[in-house]
Amino acid sequence: MTATKQLIRVGHSPDPDDAFMFYALAKDKIDTGEYRFEHELVDIETLNRRAFEGELELTAISLHAYAYLSDKYAICSSGASMGDKYGPMVVAPKELTRQQLREATIAIPGELTTANLALRMCLGCEFKHVLVPFDQIIEAVVAGEWEGQTLDAGLIIHEGQLTYADSNLRLILDMGQWWFDETGLPLPLGANGIRKDLGAETIAEVHRLLKQSIQYGLEHRDDALDYAQEFGRGLDRAKADKFVGMYVNDWTLDFGPRGRQAVTELLARGHKAGVIPNLVIPEFVG
Repeated sequence: MTATKQLIRVGHSPDPDDAFMFYALAKDKIDTGEYRFEHELVDIETLNRRAFEGELELTAISLHAYAYLSDKYAICSSGASMGDKYGPMVVAPKELTRQQLREATIAIPGELTTANLALRMCLGCEFKHVLVPFDQIIEAVVAGEWEGQTLDAGLIIHEGQLTYADSNLRLILDMGQWWFDETGLPLPLGANGIRKDLGAETIAEVHRLLKQSIQYGLEHRDDALDYAQEFGRGLDRAKADKFVGMYVNDWTLDFGPRGRQAVTELLARGHKAGVIPNLVIPEFVG
């Protein structure tokens, strides 16, 4: 009689870097032993919101959202999305000063995204914003409105960082560069959260398989990139390769001491700025 495998529901964004990361698990390229992985591809803000209910055993989460979820999830040491002198960007049809941005209406991909946290810290205030699905922000900014609300700029994540200029938009702020100038650290954007109630043995094994999947993708780059490009929303091969390289790299295999320091600093500064209510010390596994 075949033993029933334990189900691990995995949530991640439908974008090339997450797809690359989970390629080996999604396509049964590695032996998962007594675990069965079921993948759900959902935008990051939806995953952030779902994590409050603890629906998924393993889920991509913004590190901003983690500040509210540390009772339910620990951070996997593998699976980081880090921006090393690059990251989410504010773009607009015309040049805007920092002061003009504070008074502008900005499209954002989610209130719990790290992009939103970084921009609030950068501007030093709560700014007027409109929630727009991440893959429609560029189009909305070009149109200058979303569902009847006027837009002056947009905060873009994912592949929009490589394609905004194709729509004649200008880069106003790069949050990853701003963060590096402030701290000398990479900007930790997202991580994989693992549910703490799974128990130490399951947590350790699932984390091992996650890291193995990332390593497999890096070692079989062409095949993993073929799969990842399916989620590139118009990215050609060169741009898909560049984007994956930006967010799946040595940082993704392991945060390392500097990456962990960056997460701790992000949460501490977010709290000091009044964006995050409580000071959270990150808990890493693996």
